Amino acid sequence: MTARAVLKRANSSAQKARLVADQIRGLPVGTAVELLRFNNKKAAKLVEKVVSSAIANAQENLGVDLDDLYIHEIFVDNGPMTKRFRARARGRANQILKRTCHISVTLADAHTTTDRRK
Repeated sequence: MTARAVLKRANSSAQKARLVADQIRGLPVGTAVELLRFNNKKAAKLVEKVVSSAIANAQENLGVDLDDLYIHEIFVDNGPMTKRFRARARGRANQILKRTCHISVTLADAHTTTDRRK
């Protein structure tokens, strides 16, 4: 049994969010939430929010015990970019790209699959 949660258009670049996602891939959810809570990165808060939502989905919809869940799949994709311009010298302009990302988390029950990280 799997439970999913997705956060779209998160205000962080995908590259920065992937650094946080790579740290918790394959871990039990209790350990993952604890790691995210004490991480100093901005993206850690966003990823923690999605993992907590997936945990709530698993408990509410599937009735799965929290101790049996682990992070089966987590990935971060590029979202739409907002384009801004900054004035520069001699009447020129530079483009500023405000990047966003989509964060997807899938939790699985430890009893149903065996391909988790040791």
